[in-house]
Amino acid sequence: MKKFMGKNFLLESETAKHLFHDYAEKMPILDYHCHISPKEIAEDRRFDNITQVWLGGDHYKWRIMRANGVDERYITGDAPDREKFQKWAETLELAIGNPLYHWSHLELQRYFGYEGVLNGETAEEVWNLCNEKLAQPSMSARNIIRQSGVTLLCTTDDPVDSLEWHEAIKADESFEVQVLPAWRPDKAVNIEKPTFAEYLAKLSEVSGVAIEGLEDLKKALCARLRFFADHGCLVSDHGIEYVYYQPADDETVDAILRRRLSGGEVSEQECLQYKTALLLWLGQQYADLGWAMQLHYGCKRDNNGFMFPKLGPDTGYDCVNNYAPSAQMADFLNALSQTGKMPKTILYSLNPQDNVNIQTIMGCFQEGPVVGKLQHGSAWWFNDHKTGMIEQMTTLANEGVLGNFIGMLTDSRSFLSYTRHEYFRRIMCNLIAGWVENGEYPCDERVLEKIVKGICYNNAVRYFGFDLEQR
Repeated sequence: MKKFMGKNFLLESETAKHLFHDYAEKMPILDYHCHISPKEIAEDRRFDNITQVWLGGDHYKWRIMRANGVDERYITGDAPDREKFQKWAETLELAIGNPLYHWSHLELQRYFGYEGVLNGETAEEVWNLCNEKLAQPSMSARNIIRQSGVTLLCTTDDPVDSLEWHEAIKADESFEVQVLPAWRPDKAVNIEKPTFAEYLAKLSEVSGVAIEGLEDLKKALCARLRFFADHGCLVSDHGIEYVYYQPADDETVDAILRRRLSGGEVSEQECLQYKTALLLWLGQQYADLGWAMQLHYGCKRDNNGFMFPKLGPDTGYDCVNNYAPSAQMADFLNALSQTGKMPKTILYSLNPQDNVNIQTIMGCFQEGPVVGKLQHGSAWWFNDHKTGMIEQMTTLANEGVLGNFIGMLTDSRSFLSYTRHEYFRRIMCNLIAGWVENGEYPCDERVLEKIVKGICYNNAVRYFGFDLEQR
């Protein structure tokens, strides 16, 4: 029996151990998609206790605490932090097979030096140990990023954002890690939302363009695209229900937008026509700028109508949506391709049943000189566990070129989430080693090193064009 989460955790063969310890473990981290606050990095935030770090905004943990019958007062309510931590520890000990069990213990090992097991009985010991460690300067936001081996991270930012915190970070020569914005224009796309007109008024204000119709909107977004580009942005991101394709000419889309801005109603079909047109246009802008376009889809959000008014979005009430017509995604990408302006594109579905669809559609639009121009994004959200990662990488290998994969991201709001990269790397090395051990791939040291280091770091450096050296 192996030691619990010991040195060779998740590594099942000598080849797996070699690939991880000699190659993957030593690679730095490029976190091209996360939700960390640039303000907290600029201010080098310190944390009073482990509950602030772990439970302050982590809806992954909130979901399983609710599943364990924990009262909301101990999750998002006003209970003391020590009591919240106790409820989390009591929940965690029952979460066998859940990635949160592994992530939590990896964080305890790597950042706090705790080699034991967190449960209801050890909660007091862990609470005291972590809080003592958090009081040290080495556990400030910036120093956590440093000790995690991060060279660059991309936050998630709205087009109306001032990017003032990015400017402050860049101006501070004492912090060597690059922190770049990533463009997330969902509020400009979601025409059906009650706050849409209010948001466009804000976009008008910051861009200096009065938005009355489609061309005005494009001019305003162009102004903000240039602003983000001037701040080093190379990545866009969209959270959408599915990749839609409901084409309409500009005159029709302009009329839809004008009616919506004047307070009129728009049909579901008109919403899709507007969204299709705007996403196609944005994709062409990304191609001109050399940016990558990330499309996250397959989520049905805010399902609990009783809790949403109390807690708002991103609080643990989302689920996998099984409606994502692959034909529309293929048609959307085809329409982009026909403009001659297909950006580098990364596709993520929350539904693992879409893995093969993604791979086969991508294969229709790959083109040089960009290596892996279309990417199957890493197992996301409800899938970033061992099974989900293996399924995503296996499908990628079966239908594409695994060696060109741009690898893992945190997609997290926590500064301690970088151990997810280690978790991913161990699973990836074990998967590749299995093929080698089984005689399905040669034990070619040179190529194996290239593949492992590429997936860990180098492929992402090349793909996005960040100002970093490959390792």
